[in-house]
Amino acid sequence: MSATAAVLGKIGLPAPLKEIAARSWDAVVVGAGHNGLACATYLARAGKRVLVIEGRERVGGACTIEEPFPGVRMSPCAYLAGLLHPLVVEELGLPSRGFEWTPAVNGLFVPFLDGSSIQLWDDDDRCEEEVRQFSPKDVEGWRAMNDVVRRLRNLLRPASGMLDGNATNSRRDMWIGDAPTPEQLDALLAGDPEAHSLLFDWSMAEFVERYLTDERLQIAYLGQGVIGTNASPFDAGTASIRFHHSSGRLGGMAGMWGYVKGGMGMVSFYFCDAAREAGAVVAAGLTVARILPGEGVLLEGGERITAPIVISNADPIRTLTLLDGSADAVWAEKVRSVPIEGCTVKLNVLLRELPNFIARPGTLQPHHYGQINAPLTKSEWKAGYAAARAGCLPEQLWCELYFQSVHDASVIPAGMHAMSVFAQYVPYSFVSGSWEDRRNEARALALNSVGRFCCNLEDAVVDAQVLGPPDIEQKVGLTGGHIFQGECLPAYMWSNRLSTRTPMKGVYLCGACTHPGGSVIGINGRNAAMAVFSDLDAPL
Repeated sequence: MSATAAVLGKIGLPAPLKEIAARSWDAVVVGAGHNGLACATYLARAGKRVLVIEGRERVGGACTIEEPFPGVRMSPCAYLAGLLHPLVVEELGLPSRGFEWTPAVNGLFVPFLDGSSIQLWDDDDRCEEEVRQFSPKDVEGWRAMNDVVRRLRNLLRPASGMLDGNATNSRRDMWIGDAPTPEQLDALLAGDPEAHSLLFDWSMAEFVERYLTDERLQIAYLGQGVIGTNASPFDAGTASIRFHHSSGRLGGMAGMWGYVKGGMGMVSFYFCDAAREAGAVVAAGLTVARILPGEGVLLEGGERITAPIVISNADPIRTLTLLDGSADAVWAEKVRSVPIEGCTVKLNVLLRELPNFIARPGTLQPHHYGQINAPLTKSEWKAGYAAARAGCLPEQLWCELYFQSVHDASVIPAGMHAMSVFAQYVPYSFVSGSWEDRRNEARALALNSVGRFCCNLEDAVVDAQVLGPPDIEQKVGLTGGHIFQGECLPAYMWSNRLSTRTPMKGVYLCGACTHPGGSVIGINGRNAAMAVFSDLDAPL
């Protein structure tokens, strides 16, 4: 049993604050999100005296577990595992700690208002047969569309490089270590212009329209190009978001996503267990007021924690604020240049029964075991994005649905279900009113956007927690409510992403703002630890 999970991440202080402050530390990690905890584990295993400081009462950041309703355990933000790095899973011993996941092989179900629907299975043969029945003329295009994703994944993240942190470039997983240079990427992609366009150029609309002709099939995929991204699927570069979320190899299953037993927050709890087992000290409920480059940190209460190295798991804007004028000016300008305003609303919903979709009736069907999209037409996509950018709620939201309780009855009271709704687009701030004023309106909009495809949703909903961008910002400390600590579009990825090393003495970054980007990955934390070792000339 995970010691961290036993208290749902509320670990408190391991010793009196006076005692913690009196100790000499080699490194302080600011923030106990999953990447910070991973980083701390690697440092502590190498014999470093490591202190992790978390301002909130619960560790895990956006990937944690709470009880939004009595007896219901849900992660406030993170919901599925897919990009979690196999090397981190192995090195931190997650399976031996109790980590289990159920691959969502049933894929993506998309109903349409005309009564048709499609189940995009994660099994190629089953999915091809579904496409053949849905739109026979698109079978070849569907194959070609998936093939370019597969080719790009094999070039950048070869299966042979997943468990080798010291692989040469010829077989290296490009997520491990420093980001590849533009020249290295160009060399890798030189023989595949389609893969190059997918990674850098195409909008998601261009991508699907290049390969598919049926407009329903096109819009079934559009949302996969803007997940957590404040951009329209008609904006250049959004197809790369689709690739990013298709590039995982968890469990040796390329592109697969799945449900973690106990909820996504268990990943962070296992990381916390690993960090403490390695000798790191994790303290929750302490607020860092300033980062003092080369010296350590100053706490809100005035206590000074001394350490020559500080690794920030906070987002870059918060890190810049904590540096309080001591940041390099050029670096600070780069931090400010990365868009970090979120556009997503997350609903955690308690249900009496699962949604009954008109296109495929039933309240426990194969599609409930995968992911479900409430799609938008192309005109709704354009209008919705424009409305949110103007500070208004759109007429409809694109919604992606997940049902942890179908796979794991331990997270819910008997006879009930939990539904996570991830929806776009909403404004960070309204041109009229506030999130407090308009929360119920956003709740109704999201549920109606799903409910128009169902016959029972209104009666099925018992309660719903609604988290707009400012709520995500306040709850888990992500500036702007941006779930990836800044945009993951091509202009802000690979060598353009913030480096784990900063110009400030002894200051590093380890969060989603660093290579390889956002989601629950863990390799960001490992990369930061390896950078520290390299700079100290003390490799593992």
